[in-house]
Amino acid sequence: MEKVTVEVNPTCAKIARSPLYFVITALYGVSVSFAPLFLYWCGKGGYFQGFESAIAPVCFAMIVLVPLLPVVLGSAVIRQLRRK
Repeated sequence: MEKVTVEVNPTCAKIARSPLYFVITALYGVSVSFAPLFLYWCGKGGYFQGFESAIAPVCFAMIVLVPLLPVVLGSAVIRQLRRK
């Protein structure tokens, strides 16, 4: 088995080690489970009357943007692994 050391830039390391990452992880769970449900409810038109125009874009943004942070951190690790 080979041992590989990965160097990540300081900004990504700060984000990964900060307590903010736990908040982002919780948002990731919301974006996977509840945001599609709220988006579905807004599409039906029976819930959130008057607020659909605000809730639907927020749900869509959560679904699309929240999972990008682990992708950015993962791409930094993969980039370092490919250099080795």
